[in-house]
Amino acid sequence: MPLYNQVKQMREEKGISQTELGKLCGVSRQTVSSIERGDYHPSIVLAIKIAHIFDKQVEELFWLEDEENEKL
Repeated sequence: MPLYNQVKQMREEKGISQTELGKLCGVSRQTVSSIERGDYHPSIVLAIKIAHIFDKQVEELFWLEDEENEKL
């Protein structure tokens, strides 16, 4: 089951680069890019760090969908 996210949208709204977000979270730009594309699922700790940076709840940035494309 894929993990969806809106990290890219939040990052762009805040006006920061992937490199800047990576530095704030303690990961590389490549990790941020992989998360945004859905190729990498962040650890709980990293997801919480990202959510904190955007002043959001983890569930606002990351979610799963069932077969009917409804958020779980």
